[in-house]
Amino acid sequence: MTHHRIGIDLGGTKIEIAVLDPDGRESLRHRVPTPHGYRETLEALAGLVTQAETQLGVAATVGIGIPGVIAPTTGRVKNANSIALNGHTLDTDLGALLGREIRVENDANCFALSEATDGAGAGFGVVFGVILGTGCGGGIVVDGRVHRGPNRVAGEWGHIPLPWPRLDEIPGVPCWCGRWGCMETYVAGPSLARDCDGPDAHDASGLPARAAAGDSKAQQALDRHVDRLARGLTQVIDILDPDAIVLGGGLSNMEHLYTEVPARLMRYVFSDAVTTRIVQNRHGDSSGVRGAAWLWPAG
Repeated sequence: MTHHRIGIDLGGTKIEIAVLDPDGRESLRHRVPTPHGYRETLEALAGLVTQAETQLGVAATVGIGIPGVIAPTTGRVKNANSIALNGHTLDTDLGALLGREIRVENDANCFALSEATDGAGAGFGVVFGVILGTGCGGGIVVDGRVHRGPNRVAGEWGHIPLPWPRLDEIPGVPCWCGRWGCMETYVAGPSLARDCDGPDAHDASGLPARAAAGDSKAQQALDRHVDRLARGLTQVIDILDPDAIVLGGGLSNMEHLYTEVPARLMRYVFSDAVTTRIVQNRHGDSSGVRGAAWLWPAG
């Protein structure tokens, strides 16, 4: 093997592959639609790896990010919204096709690892990566390595309850996980949109511009969102006390989060000072595929 690393972001609709050279620079990037069916997906993954290595004339390590996890008890994929993966031993099956070890990790963990390695969290010892998009997830990186936990749920802060709920926030709304009042149902993009514009709203991207133009509904919804986000991150800080929290996903482009959330933390964190950095991701949509490549660390 050379020190080239292949990262693959395996999603429900597309597969993206990137190759990093020994200095972490991107040598190649390509994406294709995700096939239907498990066997077809395996063949597509193997083909992308072989094609990339042939094109660049290298042999590389392979890491894959998936929207789920490999259960430590069974070695099989679980909780993936790409349902064709569930119940299969993806890492060993693909490893058999390619003749090498394959590392597979949750996509939120890949985001956190990417940003901790050479992104906005580089240089910090403990990094908590937050996904604020259509859903709400997270990942933990300690000293450059993903912390998974024995149940593979470390960082899943989207499915803890909203802390210190107010009367008008109780009991909350049902979450797809089967429980009520999860953080995801308050701070994810569609949740913010519905809080402002009602049950049929799904897109929150225009709310900051509306708020700046004087729309009081948007201003109030964004203020509630900031406070809920601060309360949720307070639980993370009180338990994990990370050096930096890196925000990703579509809502991470809302600039007010980086001033207003830190200011609000002092209301809730169990400390006389809060120095945790709240920062925007550096690699954007590339963080998932880059983090998958960095599942193989240097050395």
